[in-house]
Amino acid sequence: MLYDIKLRMSYDYERPANAGRHLLHLLPLNLPGEQRVLAGHLGANPAPQERLDRADFFGNAATELFYRAPHRSIDFTVKARVSRTCATPDIDGSPTLARLREEVVAQRSLGPASPVHFLADSPWIVRDEAMTAYARETLAPGMSAYAAVRALGERIHADFTYDGEATEVDTTPREAFAKRRGVCQDFAQVMIACLRGVGVPAGYVSGFLRTIPPPGRARLEGADAMHAWVRAWCGDRLGWVEYDPTNALAVAADHIVVARGRDYGDVAPVKGVMRIAGGQEISQAVDVVPLPEQ
Repeated sequence: MLYDIKLRMSYDYERPANAGRHLLHLLPLNLPGEQRVLAGHLGANPAPQERLDRADFFGNAATELFYRAPHRSIDFTVKARVSRTCATPDIDGSPTLARLREEVVAQRSLGPASPVHFLADSPWIVRDEAMTAYARETLAPGMSAYAAVRALGERIHADFTYDGEATEVDTTPREAFAKRRGVCQDFAQVMIACLRGVGVPAGYVSGFLRTIPPPGRARLEGADAMHAWVRAWCGDRLGWVEYDPTNALAVAADHIVVARGRDYGDVAPVKGVMRIAGGQEISQAVDVVPLPEQ
């Protein structure tokens, strides 16, 4: 699938910010065999006094912006054309969970794609007895790793309610699990905690999701939003797979990857520090428009 993507994130401050430093993960990734960025630009208004574009440890496109002049607002914009070719696995070649543990232990690489980074607790996701018990209740004896990922994602989708008012960006997976409510960030981080609790390495993916309007209705400009889902390692043969628990489906060509990490903290679209007093208002608009293949 070929997509044109537009994003605008706006921050309006109650009082001028005298200085600021921001780290952005907003540009889609080039992923051999999965996704190709044909063109991409990340802009900021006002222009920063310093800018650094780099790749982080996990290979994500990271942009650092430094402001030293007073400013009352910031607009971050992304324009990109992306070709997405990801497909769901045709054959479940993953081992049982018992065998998966052996394959994880046998790993010798500490590179960014190594499953060893995604099994232990991370800053935003701490394994929890209640979530681990929930995962164990979901899984059948002898179940393969990939089947376990799908079964757990389907159960979370069935048991949890999507509610944009129930949680905040800093709500912990434990709190979201207790409420059985939240947004895509919460669904993903709860699923990651559950998978890690039963020995499946799992990480967090941020990106965009193509949305399809109801029959007879036109797409609304800016109606799409950034999305989040789960990446799980299912053994040497199958490798990494991705699953969207918010929508109970295996990730395919409608999901465009922006960044991959251990949890939300690794891939937050915008984070940083400012010298400011007072509150702020944040707005976001995203368009993911499918194009005819060229």
